[in-house]
Amino acid sequence: MYAPSRKGCRHAKLRHVCPTRVFLSRSRPGEGGGKVNVEGIAMIGAVDIGGTKIAVGVVDANGRILAKAECPTDVPRGFAEAMRRVSEMLARCASQAGVKLQGIGIGCTGPVDPIAGTLGDVNLLPGWEGGNPVEALSAAFGVPAAMENDADAAALGEAVWGAGKGKASLIYVTISTGIGAGVILEGKVYRGAGGCHPEVGHHIIEPSGPLCSCGAHGCWESLACGPAMVEWIQASAPANYQSPDLTAKLICARAQEEDEWARRAVEREAYYLGVGLANIVTLFCPDAIVLGGSVMKSAHLFLGRIHEIIRQNCRLVPYERVEISLASLGPDVALIGAAQVWHHHFGK
Repeated sequence: MYAPSRKGCRHAKLRHVCPTRVFLSRSRPGEGGGKVNVEGIAMIGAVDIGGTKIAVGVVDANGRILAKAECPTDVPRGFAEAMRRVSEMLARCASQAGVKLQGIGIGCTGPVDPIAGTLGDVNLLPGWEGGNPVEALSAAFGVPAAMENDADAAALGEAVWGAGKGKASLIYVTISTGIGAGVILEGKVYRGAGGCHPEVGHHIIEPSGPLCSCGAHGCWESLACGPAMVEWIQASAPANYQSPDLTAKLICARAQEEDEWARRAVEREAYYLGVGLANIVTLFCPDAIVLGGSVMKSAHLFLGRIHEIIRQNCRLVPYERVEISLASLGPDVALIGAAQVWHHHFGK
């Protein structure tokens, strides 16, 4: 049963998303600026396809983003039109960075087929099912391309250049409007039957819990994603507390001001995050769990309780050896991860 607690701990501050225009960058993950000699370094076009926006960039083999751009996904305009805009942005980025692309890596929301390169029935991309970004972009640029689910792509980025660098096994968990995870075992993306991506966010926490969009009751996402905090307050708090503008971000800000209802929502969130992560620790006992996503920008409100829940529930495995840290690549994780998808498929 859910039991409130007010414990917490510090968190690392994440960087903010950059403007939508194309711009040049000369920094590598975790380091300051400076000129980069790109001669002889593999230049990969990186593409991150989300439900609301598409980001592209040029990333070198050392994880440096040399240029990037983004645009609205604009789903109703269709898959082919989106690929046209992606190709246009990638070409501009490569031109402004002064490089020639040697490959393209893609991270995409929802179920994808990383072997065939096709999109599945993605809730956020209605009408795009069966589209093949790998074929489309490979044909447009004449280079090999590869695609993974966006959580797997982010996991690869953090495993190679971020908080999980040097770890043999890593699970990247993103907590935002939903909960997703990428599993890296012995340096490789773990695949299920038919090459499928495991939906860690939809394992059942409470069978009597709320109905999730996946059709199950009480799955982790339905209890611990950002909107779940809002839904709980809407169902529990008095009418005079309600606001149409209430968000998880606002709840976390109010909790830091000792607002009672916000504090209760944060305690509940921390509990369910802890239960889900405890399950991951028991099942995989990985070297590292890396936490990302917008909810983790307020990680100091949750981490203390998360560690407490893990200690209480993971006594049959060496839980103390599982390093739990925050994603270190910030908003660049999607593009750096997408580039790493190419290296994962085609690199030595």
